[in-house]
Amino acid sequence: MGHGHHHHDHDHSHERPGDTEAAVARDLSVPDGELSPGQLSRRRMFRRAGLLGAGLTAAGVLGGEGQAAASTGFDGGRGREPRDGYQWLAGDHHIHTQYSSDAVYRVIDHVRHANAYGLGWMVITDHGGATHAKIGVDKVNPDIVAAREAVQDTLVFQGLEWNIPAAEHGTVFVAPGRNEVATLKEFESSFDGSVKGASSNTPQNEALAIAGLNFLAEAVRKRRVPDALFLANHPSRKGIDSPHEIRGWRDAQPSIAIGMEGAPGHQAAGIAKPNGPGGGRGYYDSTPGADSFPGYPAESYKTFGGFDWMTATVGGLWDSLLAEGKPWWITANSDSHWVHGDTSDRGPGSDFNANGRYEDPIYKGVANFGSGDFWPGFYSRTHAGAEDFSYRAVMDALRAGRVWVDHGGLISGLVVRARAAGTGQRGVTLGGTLQVRQGARVELAIEITLAGRPNWAQFVPTLARVDVIQGDVTGAVSDKDAFTTPNTKVVQSYEVNKNSGTVTFTYQLGAVDRPVYLRLRGTDGKRAAPGLLGAAVDPNGPAIDVYGDADPWNDLWFYSNPIWVLPRR
Repeated sequence: MGHGHHHHDHDHSHERPGDTEAAVARDLSVPDGELSPGQLSRRRMFRRAGLLGAGLTAAGVLGGEGQAAASTGFDGGRGREPRDGYQWLAGDHHIHTQYSSDAVYRVIDHVRHANAYGLGWMVITDHGGATHAKIGVDKVNPDIVAAREAVQDTLVFQGLEWNIPAAEHGTVFVAPGRNEVATLKEFESSFDGSVKGASSNTPQNEALAIAGLNFLAEAVRKRRVPDALFLANHPSRKGIDSPHEIRGWRDAQPSIAIGMEGAPGHQAAGIAKPNGPGGGRGYYDSTPGADSFPGYPAESYKTFGGFDWMTATVGGLWDSLLAEGKPWWITANSDSHWVHGDTSDRGPGSDFNANGRYEDPIYKGVANFGSGDFWPGFYSRTHAGAEDFSYRAVMDALRAGRVWVDHGGLISGLVVRARAAGTGQRGVTLGGTLQVRQGARVELAIEITLAGRPNWAQFVPTLARVDVIQGDVTGAVSDKDAFTTPNTKVVQSYEVNKNSGTVTFTYQLGAVDRPVYLRLRGTDGKRAAPGLLGAAVDPNGPAIDVYGDADPWNDLWFYSNPIWVLPRR
């Protein structure tokens, strides 16, 4: 069903002057000093209302004002249930089409499947490289524009999978507008590690990656594109995203570089033969190479309950970033190239190098169980709390960290609020910072809507346990390659003793005398093991996935992004 708003041209030339002022005021890539008096006044109003998120400067949570996220209105007429004042739109930021050298499907194939599986937004991210930069960026755009018109209740972003200089892959995408193609093409031609021969881990190549992020920030600042974001993809797969590189991306452009895949795509890759590829979930099957960070342990090259080691290890790399008080969010997505069990094949006469694409797929009638992917929305979902159904609202939600992720439809909804205990205040939601007086009592209110209906594998998932993870915020680290933090652990676990409806839990932090953060994790309880940093830190974490025999439907988890609590004297 349509929503009566065409998205192929978002240059804002048609908006009322007040709308433009608001859009500029909300754009945190523009410094306060560059705003007009009217724009600055609006930004201050948004800050007071908590509508700009928190921690989006390099200084982070400890260096700026904490923000309380307010409940706002939205257009809820598209069959997506509002929760906590937001329209929680499931999405996927990592999807490949016939314009990728290793994929097969048309844009419209992915969009129609994503829409059918309930996604409200998605990003087309064909592989960066010389052929894509020369041909593919231009050629895929008309297909994306056509898909936006054909399926108007799923937002379709254009992006690409960046070969990050000196590192792994990443999603780069922009808000639709007149210059989306030109901007992405210039970015790829100038900063892609494959195009520039800059894949090795040299200081020069690391600097090129930062220059690419600076280019995106400048494109937004100059209104060349309305907005742009970057997320690191499958960060532990090859061990080449070092801790100092991740910190460098985030600190260089914190409104552009916002996070990483907490769980990679390719989740069917671990299904045992002959019903699956018989590999590692996420195709995490590498060993250290010449450019790998030498400090990473052997376990980091595997997934844990389908999640990347950086995310799955309590007190590990993700927590070491959060303990600095700076935002770094996690997502989950399909990385869909070729779907497990599908009967498609590439069209005859395809010449990718000459044409920048494969011919439209044909259907050969033989199921391909050697593929490791699912359709977008079929298994992995990133739920973003948007203020309305629009491209900018989704990007604002992702940037603000109003995000939780799940596999296999483990739960249907999640509302989390940190608030002053016993005051009746609403507090703040995911990605936000709650400021309280020193010694004030704080609680974390959790409301989970259980699955209640079959997922796409045709069974109703059952949530067995919810874990609250808490860590101290200790500020910037002296060692930029640190990937553990000592004061983060599972502080409370709740058993879930029902399989339908809603469950609520309230975790009491007590009197808060130091900055802390909290995040959630939940599981179907079918596989568990002590965390890599020991049972005292994480007694029942996700178990390391068995290579060649890892049924993704029999090991389901959800994760939330954090909330910070910051006491003030």
